[in-house]
Amino acid sequence: MATAAPGGRPRPHDFTREETNVIFASSLGTVFEWYDFYLYAVLAPFFASLFFPAGNATAALLSAFAGYAAGFLVRPFGALLFGRIGDLVGRKYTFLVTILVMGFSTFATGLLPTYASVGWAAPLLMVGLRLLQGLALGGEYGGAATYVAEHSPDNRRGYDTAWIQTTATLGLFLALIIIGVCRFSGIMTPAQFSEWGWRIPFLVSLVLLVFSIYIRLKLNESPVFQRMKAEGKGSKSPLSDSFLKYPNNKYVLLALLGATAGQGVVWYTGQFYALFFLTITLKVDGVSAYTMVGIALLLGTPFFIFFGWLSDRIGRLKIILAGCLIAALTFFPLFRALTHYVNPALESFQQANAIQVQARDCNFHIFVGPWSKFSPCDRTEDFLTKSGLSFTFAQLPADSPDTVITRIGNTEIKGYDEPALKKALADLKYPTAADKNAINWPMALLVLWIMLIYVTMVYGPMAAYLVELFPTRIRYTSMSLPYHIGNGWFGGMLPLVATALAAAYGNIYYGLWYPIIVALATAIIGFLFLYETKGVDLHVDSGHGAARRGA
Repeated sequence: MATAAPGGRPRPHDFTREETNVIFASSLGTVFEWYDFYLYAVLAPFFASLFFPAGNATAALLSAFAGYAAGFLVRPFGALLFGRIGDLVGRKYTFLVTILVMGFSTFATGLLPTYASVGWAAPLLMVGLRLLQGLALGGEYGGAATYVAEHSPDNRRGYDTAWIQTTATLGLFLALIIIGVCRFSGIMTPAQFSEWGWRIPFLVSLVLLVFSIYIRLKLNESPVFQRMKAEGKGSKSPLSDSFLKYPNNKYVLLALLGATAGQGVVWYTGQFYALFFLTITLKVDGVSAYTMVGIALLLGTPFFIFFGWLSDRIGRLKIILAGCLIAALTFFPLFRALTHYVNPALESFQQANAIQVQARDCNFHIFVGPWSKFSPCDRTEDFLTKSGLSFTFAQLPADSPDTVITRIGNTEIKGYDEPALKKALADLKYPTAADKNAINWPMALLVLWIMLIYVTMVYGPMAAYLVELFPTRIRYTSMSLPYHIGNGWFGGMLPLVATALAAAYGNIYYGLWYPIIVALATAIIGFLFLYETKGVDLHVDSGHGAARRGA
């Protein structure tokens, strides 16, 4: 039994046995599900060349990120499918199904044939499994968040649901640990890991799946849902009630544009894009990059709980919007600082040597496939971008016989000539990799930790806010869709869009404009049109409570 505070309300940190079991089982299963989903993102740079045609490293990486994005793009459809089932049948059984689908598709990814074996069937199979993962995750989060919230007292719903919010970061951390053991423990060479060792973390998910199912089978249905069903107040058509009836459809749209879109891009910038920036752009070795991000995750994860707890006292929305605004205003200086503290030689090289690409017939590539044609300009941009170098761009005169002219310092290279580009950089002492001894670890970790604090601000209170915004009878469906569009579409597209923007505009920081614009728009819309939900009673007819109170 929980200790009662004055007035008969449970104290903020005292759990009943049932609450403890609910939070532990829901969180643990969701950790494993996020682990499954994020394995692909972390390992994409390793297996990109195995599943796509050779010849253009950035194109292969973009293709892999496109497969990564596909899993995010389908998440809202999973929210619709499983959200409807969850509101009709129940929370518990729905997220049992989602974890089965996720576990199967992740395990199967570890068995996929490569492009060399089966041609274009390889990436098609890979994308198909990513779509199954996206569908499963689309149903998982809403179920877990709703289930925990409906077991929680009103005065600590932010604190209780914040444990669910830690699961995405802990899932990423677990993925980094298992990948790190495979890559750096000496059990295989780097060549072996790139060839077949990357499959092991996917295959390990089968063990996690069995354990997760065992834990979740012990749970009971949400008491709020049981009460609603007993009173006969459930929705017979959750989809139409959620998205076709006013005012719920208005709040679904506002929850997306004024909360989850900004949260999604801040989350993926602070964790995934930062990791890709370290390894791909700044040329940091895998051990150092994983260690940096892993330490930042460990130091930052408790703040999910802190901001969930704080939202029970001062409100959810103001913390979420403050995180979006601060992140948008500081992403550029933070990533520039990351370059300065992690690879100062690359920063110095760029400052000392101007690079210009003069060309025509340059294309903007996002979704790369058999239809994609790469001009000499595209290949030059690819080479410079994957070298972590910014460049200026100028249009070639129409009467020029050349298609692209690259100037690196005083050297001029006509056409796409990779050996000549490499020689020009080598002659100027271009650093091909970050010097581990030159990394300023305390400052680099501080920068990464600050970005993770933004993540905890926008994400820690989010589950409680979304749950409280919608009525019980359509809560699973209504909260899942804006969450997964915000995270799956706005957030999940970030690595793909940011990589393409950086290559197209010749600036390694240019991709940051995408999360900055989305986060700023979210802060403005949320401030103008959304309302606080703290204190809403999750009875059958709850939802839009702050708006009804005239907040």
